[in-house]
Amino acid sequence: MNSEIRAKFRVDRSDFQLDVDLTLPGRGVTALFGHSGSGKTTCLRAMAGLERAREGYFSIGDEVWQDESKGHFVPPHQRALGVVFQEASLFPHLSVRGNMEFGQKRASTAAMCFELPEVAELLGIGHLLERNPTQLSGGERQRVAIARALLAAPKILLMDEPLAALDLKRKLEILPYLERLHRELAIPIIYVSHSPDEVARLADHLVLLDEGKVVASGPLKDVLSRIDLPAAFADDAGVVIEAEIVAHEADDLTRLEFSGGSIFVSRRQEPVGTWRRCRIHARDVSLALVPQTQSSILNCVSAMVVDLAPTNTPGHVLVKLDVAGEPLLARITRRSAERLNIRPGLALRAQIKAVALLA
Repeated sequence: MNSEIRAKFRVDRSDFQLDVDLTLPGRGVTALFGHSGSGKTTCLRAMAGLERAREGYFSIGDEVWQDESKGHFVPPHQRALGVVFQEASLFPHLSVRGNMEFGQKRASTAAMCFELPEVAELLGIGHLLERNPTQLSGGERQRVAIARALLAAPKILLMDEPLAALDLKRKLEILPYLERLHRELAIPIIYVSHSPDEVARLADHLVLLDEGKVVASGPLKDVLSRIDLPAAFADDAGVVIEAEIVAHEADDLTRLEFSGGSIFVSRRQEPVGTWRRCRIHARDVSLALVPQTQSSILNCVSAMVVDLAPTNTPGHVLVKLDVAGEPLLARITRRSAERLNIRPGLALRAQIKAVALLA
């Protein structure tokens, strides 16, 4: 059964043009990433049918919601989708339960795939059901908005920077619930964000947008490790790896292993055997031709140089490395690259100064 998402839109405005043609996976989280004005929200609104592209096509699996070549357009209220914006926009005259039941009313009996208690447990809001929205924190309101969207039995969940209006404390409160949605739901999620950390933590597939055009689209690891796109993440260039917690050391460090070797982070509470996403910034990777014994850097792995590319920072280059099949990026000075004769095929050691666990 076909489950992929097809989205092709052209939107013309006096000062902006969106022109995208995407084929996206029908499961997992696809992030639309780009700077302000890149077209992320316009693309999401076109998917929702809130903005009708004069040249548009949108389908989920075999269900076509828009095909302008045939004059076909399903209005937003007839689409089986859920939308969550920056503001929760809960109904102030209804309780949390009432807001969630409003979502249920949108779902046909045949399509209903969630029960209210199940969604409340999934998002950790069971104890809030009788409260008024004015009694909730920003993170709690967003969780209720997500619950309301899920209870409408959507075939796709569209999220437009749902954490942008929250402070850091509230973002950290809600992120574990978004990760749980990622793990436990089969429906695809399109997630708009300008935060590289959110994208690295949640996404499976990444679409980079710039000035209304698709710069890159593909699996998260593949796109993040492309060195022809350094401007897309600027100083945040880096990769994501999956690593397993294998030991808690006596000196308050936790050891993780991935295909390329071992890495250490500050002691974690999760049990041995837990898998975690880790983000390694290119600026936190240095290179050496021989193993360094007189160094404070604990994380050191064997690597092979794949390619080099200039960066937007004068005097620096971006080096793509292969670490036992895992991509890694290093940003070093051009002088260092020349002094070490960094070139494709060179075997060396990559020293990782910092590893950020994303969960």
